[in-house]
Amino acid sequence: MHECGAKKSIRGRRWRHTSESQYPVASGQLKIAVGLIVSSRREDLGRARLEPCRKARQRWRALATEVRFESQAAEMTPAGYMAKRVGKRPDWLRAPHVVDVYSVTNCTCEDFADYIQYWKHNGYWLFDSPEIIKSAAGENSIQLEGTSLFYYEVHEMEFDGQAGRPFFPEASFPTKVVQPSRKQLEGFDVVTFYVKTNPECSPLSCNSMAEELHTNAHCLFASFEDAETAVSRGAFNESGPGPYRIFAVYSVDWP
Repeated sequence: MHECGAKKSIRGRRWRHTSESQYPVASGQLKIAVGLIVSSRREDLGRARLEPCRKARQRWRALATEVRFESQAAEMTPAGYMAKRVGKRPDWLRAPHVVDVYSVTNCTCEDFADYIQYWKHNGYWLFDSPEIIKSAAGENSIQLEGTSLFYYEVHEMEFDGQAGRPFFPEASFPTKVVQPSRKQLEGFDVVTFYVKTNPECSPLSCNSMAEELHTNAHCLFASFEDAETAVSRGAFNESGPGPYRIFAVYSVDWP
């Protein structure tokens, strides 16, 4: 197996059940939660209030989980760009369905440079625009010929294999991502962030988990649901220290 080297409280409302247990709901999820619970689950919640305390809590947790999963799929945030030198599947990755690797991390999909030292990245440790990448490359005599340009969106929650919690870009770096006019979705990657700075490992490629989990030809999950399901059931718990973040990976043209 190949291996790599090595917040802020929720703003919003808290649901209070008749049992006095409280469950946090982020502000952006409130309307979705209200719609699902009030409109679609009125009858279920009515029954829950009549059940013993323990069963009521179990039903409430199930409903809250459903609300969370329904809302998460749409909560992707622009994270930035990276220029990469895409390579073919390495021999040690015994996943014949994988043709090349589009991972977010540098381990098996090389970044254009050791870019952090230039201090032009944003709070997600990516770049706000392709122009900033070009500027960094030009100022440091780095050739971008042959690189592929990727644009990323990241899910607003990070996961530890058991639960999710919100995270935010590093506030000391400005983050003003310019979204592309055209983008091609290539898939979804799960990335470790133990140090909470730049992307560390993509277990699908770095830890050969594409040999066990179904991916597309770029060593990415085909859908957000596939990525979220794998993380939620603990598929990555032994692959490397979390938390884990889910990225949507897009290919874009150089401007």
